[in-house]
Amino acid sequence: MSVKSVPLFIDGKFSHSLSEETREVADPSNQEILARVPFAKKEEVNQAVQSASSAFLTWKEVPVPERARLFFEYQKNLKKEQDEIAKILSQENGKTFEDAKGDVWRGIEVVEQACHAPALMMGETVENVSRSIDTCSYLQPLGVCVGITPFNFPAMIPLWMFPMAIVCGNTFVLKPSEQDPLTPHKLAEIFDKTGFPKGVLNIIHGGREQVDYLIKHPDVKAVSFVGSAPVAQHVYRTGTQHLKRVQAFAGAKNHLIVMPDADKEQVLQSLAGASCGAAGQRCMAISVAVFVGEAQNWIISLKEALKRLKLGSWKDKGAHYGPLISRAAKKRVLSLIEKGKQEGAEILLDGSDYRSEKWPKGNFVGPTLFDKVSSEMSIYKEEIFGPVLLCVRVQDLTEALELINKNPYGNGTSIFTRSGSAARRFRHEVEVGQVGINIPIPVPLPFFSFTGWKHSFFGDQHAYGKQAIRFFTETKTVISRWFQEDPKSRKPNMTISMK
Repeated sequence: MSVKSVPLFIDGKFSHSLSEETREVADPSNQEILARVPFAKKEEVNQAVQSASSAFLTWKEVPVPERARLFFEYQKNLKKEQDEIAKILSQENGKTFEDAKGDVWRGIEVVEQACHAPALMMGETVENVSRSIDTCSYLQPLGVCVGITPFNFPAMIPLWMFPMAIVCGNTFVLKPSEQDPLTPHKLAEIFDKTGFPKGVLNIIHGGREQVDYLIKHPDVKAVSFVGSAPVAQHVYRTGTQHLKRVQAFAGAKNHLIVMPDADKEQVLQSLAGASCGAAGQRCMAISVAVFVGEAQNWIISLKEALKRLKLGSWKDKGAHYGPLISRAAKKRVLSLIEKGKQEGAEILLDGSDYRSEKWPKGNFVGPTLFDKVSSEMSIYKEEIFGPVLLCVRVQDLTEALELINKNPYGNGTSIFTRSGSAARRFRHEVEVGQVGINIPIPVPLPFFSFTGWKHSFFGDQHAYGKQAIRFFTETKTVISRWFQEDPKSRKPNMTISMK
């Protein structure tokens, strides 16, 4: 049976690459080959950038409300095909169907935000800044923008990027992950059918060589990246050396603090889902649970909660998570689990030997739980990106904050507590960009900033703000859920605040 080749999307046309270098796209649950993705030739990368550059000359002149109306239509079409996109995503990525639908929906929410462009793109004016002198500022598009996206959210993260760039009057070249390119291809098909002008969005495929072509190209003005820390640093350094505006979202080691006064069942359910959901392949996954004082007694109950998780393919109803993206990813996770054992961490639940009778060829790793982990261990220092949760024991909140603040990453963190003073101190003192209070994964909605700190983000975030003060400060997004004093009432009030 012949396997289809994933086409490039250049100048409004889907065409097959002339490159002979390809990579197989396999279903992670059974290794069935779904397609082959080409690694585009340099000339094809140039064609994509040239197409975007030419389209920019006319697209930037399209009135902002007209651009927004096209995105209203695009949003409607994405909603119609949400299940079909999720099916494609599940097959090539390994996510459960419901998880894949969530991936698509979070992307649709960003397209909704793009529909608000007329209000978002208003400039500023002050009359009489000096005698008889008025000053106005205008928000204007940059030109050709590039997006480089990872495998773990093949719908959401591309939709983070190109809708907002395009609605602002820019044009775009997307280089999605070569591991699951069929989902971005589907997004492009829907985009094309919506009626956008040719050349506004282009998609090329490949690896590091193609990325380097893009971020060094003289006609590219800005680069957006999401992926691992080493690659983020390379993209940031290379892009800025070539005078591009760059934002690069990198790795993470996210901690969740468990205070003794927290709701035990809520903690256990949240930790199980936040650590093993999507097989742990999320930059916002919780990978370290910090148990304070008497809360350490709950660790054995956490083991039982993780044991109840079910693994399966996207076709399996009731599965909590699926396989890792590739055999290489599984091999890396297993090697880190082995390192954890060798370095003295106590393994309470070992998922390295998990075998699925239904999907024997799947890249599955069972839920894995380590206890008595120290900050010197490899499993603590490295981003595992698998269904592995580490337990660290501390005596008080001060010790917990010191642990988190010493960590080089600063993507997301959470605390579970009923104490308002503990929650406020944590929010104020923790050196992490996204903070959850009684929320396990504090991912903000599109009208808030996605704000990694430290080695979780490289770039000039102020470029997206209207106030110069943003150049000298960092944004911290806090998502909190406060419970009434009576724990039996369980009536949460949701508040979202930014500092």
